[in-house]
Amino acid sequence: MVRQRAATILLLTLLMLVLAACGKTSEVSEEKPQQQDTPVEESGTQTIEHLKGTAVVPQKIERMVVLSAAYIDHMLTIGEKPAGVNVEVRYGGDYLPYFADQLEGVPTVGSADSPNLEAILQIDPDVIVIESRTAENTYDQLEKIAPTIVLGTEWLDYEDDATYWTQDLMTFAGMYNKVDLAKEKITEVEQQAEQLKAKIAQLDQKKLAYLRVREKTLQIYAAKGHPTNTLLYHDLGFEPTTVTPAEQREDLSMEKIADIDANFVVLEVDPNAEDYLNNINASSLWKGVPALNEDQVYTTDSFWLFKGWGVIGRSEIINEVEDMIQ
Repeated sequence: MVRQRAATILLLTLLMLVLAACGKTSEVSEEKPQQQDTPVEESGTQTIEHLKGTAVVPQKIERMVVLSAAYIDHMLTIGEKPAGVNVEVRYGGDYLPYFADQLEGVPTVGSADSPNLEAILQIDPDVIVIESRTAENTYDQLEKIAPTIVLGTEWLDYEDDATYWTQDLMTFAGMYNKVDLAKEKITEVEQQAEQLKAKIAQLDQKKLAYLRVREKTLQIYAAKGHPTNTLLYHDLGFEPTTVTPAEQREDLSMEKIADIDANFVVLEVDPNAEDYLNNINASSLWKGVPALNEDQVYTTDSFWLFKGWGVIGRSEIINEVEDMIQ
């Protein structure tokens, strides 16, 4: 009996040990799925396709550095403030005036052509966004600081697509989960253009020349080839002059000035072009341009080429054109 009881106790002890071991095994097997289920980091990121491949950036971006006036416009349009912005050296090396109020306190990080890598490093950005032209020289260096997204291509690649300027804006909106807001802002500026187009359609004469005075030459912008051109001739309905090229800006000799049959002239003057502008103003050929006789020459602030790429800038151009045709 004693032996039987001892054997029974031994069996019970062994059974308890086996059950305990099974319990531990089941505990381990229950914990394993939690260890394997590690997309906690992945769910906190997003993958962005761009001209250099893909970039993995945080789902919630806190600090974005942008090296383009267009990208500053895109961020401000969707209510986001950049952590660092480029400057335009030829325009004083500071914020572009039409962004200045909204960028107060934002660090500047050099130009798009020569970014200040140390200044960018100090910001410790989550992501850097640059244009394709910037990427040619500095992409590898910037990529070492933070994931770097390369946007933008040549406008002429998109031929007659007058909405091309919206594509990069939608990329920004997607990164911040603000696509609906971006669409709303695009619609607003398109409606603003449509209203002005209706007024321009009422004009008896609406030929427009968009000119740029450079240090030693006068250039005329094309009817296409840039979103500012497309805004003027497509969205607003101005007619190109007989010397307005179709797709790419051209130099105009002094003799060619006589062929500018424009009722309206938009004149952009480079900072170093005052002497050449004086030569043009002194020319009898210039004085024969219809727009001069009709007092319809409008000098811009030299930022239209930047403004054409974004909602904020395009809205400002539309307002300026409306003042011009009053």
